[in-house]
Amino acid sequence: MTDKDAKLTQAENLLKQNQHSQAIKILKEVYKKNSSEESILLKLAWAYYDSGDIKQAIGCFQELFERELPRKVFAGFAFDELVRIYKQEKDFCSLVEICQRAVASQPDDINLLMELVNAYLLTGRSQEACAVCEKMLNLESDNSAIYCLWGNALFTAGLFAESERAYLRAARIDPEQEDYYLFKLAILFQEAENHKEAIRIVKRCIAENPDNPLYYCFWGDSLIGLNQIKEACRIYDQAVQCGERKDTGAYYNRMGNSLMKARRFSEAALSFRKALEQETNPAYYNNLISACRAIEHEDGTQKPSS
Repeated sequence: MTDKDAKLTQAENLLKQNQHSQAIKILKEVYKKNSSEESILLKLAWAYYDSGDIKQAIGCFQELFERELPRKVFAGFAFDELVRIYKQEKDFCSLVEICQRAVASQPDDINLLMELVNAYLLTGRSQEACAVCEKMLNLESDNSAIYCLWGNALFTAGLFAESERAYLRAARIDPEQEDYYLFKLAILFQEAENHKEAIRIVKRCIAENPDNPLYYCFWGDSLIGLNQIKEACRIYDQAVQCGERKDTGAYYNRMGNSLMKARRFSEAALSFRKALEQETNPAYYNNLISACRAIEHEDGTQKPSS
C-alpha cells in the first residue's frame, strides 16, 4: 500500500467516525500532492459537505465542474451536485449562472436545457424560460415533458390560454395520460387562487379518469376556496366513494386542512372528527385540537367587552 492509499484509508476511517476536521486535513494534504486526481477532490468535497461547510464543498464541486465543462463528453456529476446544493441553499442566481454555462458548452442537451428553464422559473425570468422551451421544441417536437414545462413557463408569464394549449399538446402526444397533463395545469390555477379555472380543468381530468379520488379532493379544495362549503362536502364524499376504504380518514383530514386554511374552523373540526372515526391517527387528533383552539380563540375575540 502506497503512502497515498494509506492516508486515503485513514481519512475514510475518520469520516466514518464523524471526525471530519481531521479527515479534511489529510485529504487536503493528499490532494495537494495529487491535484490531477479528481476522485480525491471529490472525496474532499463530500467531506466538507458532511461536515456542514457548504461553502468549501461548493468550491470543490466548482473546481470539478470547471474540469468537466470543456470535455466533449459532459459527465455532469459536479454540475448535478452544484444544482442540488444551489437549490437546497436557495442560491438561485448561482443556479442560473451554472446552468447557463453548462448549456453554452452543450447547447443541444435537453436535460441541461430543462434545468436552465427551471432555474429561470425560480428567479421569475419566465420570458427567458419560454424562449428556452421553444428552442427545445425545435430539437424535440414530440416530447410531452417539454410541452408541460413550456406550459408552466407560459402560465408563469401570465399567458394562460397559451399555457393550456401547451398542456393539451402534451396530452395529444400521450393521449392515455391526458388527465395527468391537464391536472398539472389545474394545480397551477389552484396555486394562483384562480379556483374557477382550476375546477374547469379538473372536471376535464375527471371526464378522462372518473375513478381518481385525488381529483375530487382537489375539486373540493377549490370549492372551499370559493367558499362553497356545502358543495365541497358533497364532492369530498364522492372522493370517499371512489377511493379505497383505508384512505377515507386521509380524505377527511385533507378536507379539514383546507377548511382550516379558509378559516372555517367549525367545519374543519367536523372533518377531523370524521377522519378520526375512520382511523385513530395522532395527526388527525392534533389537527382536531388545533381546530377547537381556533374556534375558542375566534369566539374569544368576537365576544363583546363588558
